[in-house]
Amino acid sequence: MDFDIIIIGSGPGGYVAAIRASQLGFKVAVVERESLGGICLNWGCIPTKALLKSAQVFNYINHAADYGIEISDAKADFNAIVSRSRGVAEGMSKGVQFLMKKNKITVIAGVGKLARGKKVDVTDVDGQIKTYSAAHIILATGARARELPNLPIDGKKIIGYREAMSLASQPASMVVVGAGAIGVEFAYFYNSIGTEVAVVEFLEQGMVPREDADVSKELGKIFKKSGIGVHGNTSVERVDTDGEKCIVHIKNRKTGKESTIECDVVLSAVGISPNTENLGLESLGIKTDRGLVQVNEYYETNIPGIYAIGDIVPGAALAHVASAEGITCVEAIKGLNPEAIDYNNIPSCTYCHPEVASVGYTEAEAKEAGHEVKVGKFPFSASGKASASGEKSGFVKVIFDAKYGEFLGAHFIGANVTEMIAEVVAARKLETTGHEIIKTIHPHPTMSEAVMEAAAAAYDEVIHL
Repeated sequence: MDFDIIIIGSGPGGYVAAIRASQLGFKVAVVERESLGGICLNWGCIPTKALLKSAQVFNYINHAADYGIEISDAKADFNAIVSRSRGVAEGMSKGVQFLMKKNKITVIAGVGKLARGKKVDVTDVDGQIKTYSAAHIILATGARARELPNLPIDGKKIIGYREAMSLASQPASMVVVGAGAIGVEFAYFYNSIGTEVAVVEFLEQGMVPREDADVSKELGKIFKKSGIGVHGNTSVERVDTDGEKCIVHIKNRKTGKESTIECDVVLSAVGISPNTENLGLESLGIKTDRGLVQVNEYYETNIPGIYAIGDIVPGAALAHVASAEGITCVEAIKGLNPEAIDYNNIPSCTYCHPEVASVGYTEAEAKEAGHEVKVGKFPFSASGKASASGEKSGFVKVIFDAKYGEFLGAHFIGANVTEMIAEVVAARKLETTGHEIIKTIHPHPTMSEAVMEAAAAAYDEVIHL
């Protein structure tokens, strides 16, 4: 064998798996068709956060008077903002290149495809094919923007997230189709720098529809207050792109009322599709279901020695999930008997403003699972740190099992809450109860006190409400 492990794809699943495998003594190669770091580092997680930071800074400047500071004539330079974002992504990609060299991982540029006999055919940019072999092969090919039949992405008037990060000029108006994390982050960014934005979501709950209903409702109110058009429980029937403007035909699914929205650009943010085509899965008989590779708890497929992780397997399509799966996979290959991942303790974060973060059951899910619940909520309007920071929007909501005190879930909306959710993830991992959270002394004044106060509210012990 040329290698102990070959990994196809170098996103947060693939490159993390490669590094951990190297640490464990394996001879490792990574096959990458584009840029090291994958979509997350180059076109997703990292560059979008750079855009959002620019939007946040611009918002602070525009509201400087609220803090007793006078600033005039602040302007958002769209091209400079995009350039900064691309620079951040390029810097991180170079960091992954360094990590590959540091860990003595072979990087093979090209398109990888499974072949019989534990082999991978790699087609380079010139169309030349070279074959490599390994005892173990891990598929980590990620996903791409999903296209709806009535919303084909042309890259100009109807765009995906890649184009949204690198447009040549700022559009005057935009319709965002889909109110999940990608959709609301871009809606916030473009609205903040002056683009007229409307968001259309098919599901009844509206904004971030997979979050707790209270969080969705709160974010919808905040978006409307900031001037974003919010259309929940609404379908996009078609988009006319023949004229200078796009005409988006929408239909309210409850009332049946039809209307149109005119805009310069339509951003399709309706989810992702796994990159499982042309990988050789069928020729090897690897089982899939609706495009997702079927694996066991240690990510081995039905073909021994072939594994899959990240967005191409069932579960949350999140960078930190892919990384955890990659580590678990290679540790299992090494025989370390790692603990299987608990998919009900995966944090979810959305980086609009205010931010959204959650883990575990929503209130509705906890009740559906048969739990009698205790629910506590603490608004940031009652937080001293939030008031001092001028960030009083949002709340912390926690859910406990009434009988045993089990920490079932937590749902945050507010400034910097993506930095706070890890407390709950760790608490749930350690099987911490509501009473233990209440008795855990939190520093004052901090936003994190809201977690303790919300837990106290669930047990009628809250002090500052």
